[in-house]
Amino acid sequence: MCTVVVLHRPGHAWPVLIAANRDELASRPWRPPARHWPARPGTVAGRDREAGGAWLGVNDRGVVAGVLNRAGSLGPAAGMTTRGELPLLALDRPTARDAAAAMTSLDGRPFRAFNMAIADASDALWVRWTGREADGRPTSHRIPEGLHMLTALDLDDDASPRVRLHLPRFRAARTPDPEAGDWSDWIERLGDRSRGPAGPEAGAMSIGDSGGFATVSSSLIALADARPRTIWMFAAGAPDKVSFRPVSVDTTDCVSSASSVGSR
Repeated sequence: MCTVVVLHRPGHAWPVLIAANRDELASRPWRPPARHWPARPGTVAGRDREAGGAWLGVNDRGVVAGVLNRAGSLGPAAGMTTRGELPLLALDRPTARDAAAAMTSLDGRPFRAFNMAIADASDALWVRWTGREADGRPTSHRIPEGLHMLTALDLDDDASPRVRLHLPRFRAARTPDPEAGDWSDWIERLGDRSRGPAGPEAGAMSIGDSGGFATVSSSLIALADARPRTIWMFAAGAPDKVSFRPVSVDTTDCVSSASSVGSR
């Protein structure tokens, strides 16, 4: 179960901050975020080497899009289109609002159930496809101002042990300062292995090998208000084990390419 945390604060110099853990089969091959798609030169995303899609990415216009499985829909299914296509389709669009509209215009039925988080400096939205919508279309919803968490259920749904345990901790954490490269409290939260009572990994933000699944990467993303400017810090492993390093996102100045945070 992947997790996306969104701090939405309209009017701030950094109106959207995002933290994300990717939980996946540890044996599934992938490549770290880069410009992997020649036909999409403006897209930077991690590439799944098995299906060719992406789980989280940004474009040169400052749009972020990430996809998560819904509960009960883990893994691929024969005859279904990979959900990794969805972030790429969203990142073809110039704004988050346009990206969400593109998702809700899709026929959802070729895809297993999914959630998406989509944002830019002006808007933050999440898209839901449960597979049960009567018209076969995903639905789009605004992410309100404040800090929110999306997992395999609805936004901030405390039926998720992870949301129950860790959403209050993120809300109590010190807000990152992207300009200074200070994400320390959020890194600590992303790497938190504390869990609830139901099962060996239930509720943990970062999971070890659990039935072959593990937290295989982690991201910290900041979107600036003044111009399309994005900072993306990426850990190519569990965030309590691997340092975050900057992703080359666009042609504007971000942070020093030599910097890293969260060294263990």
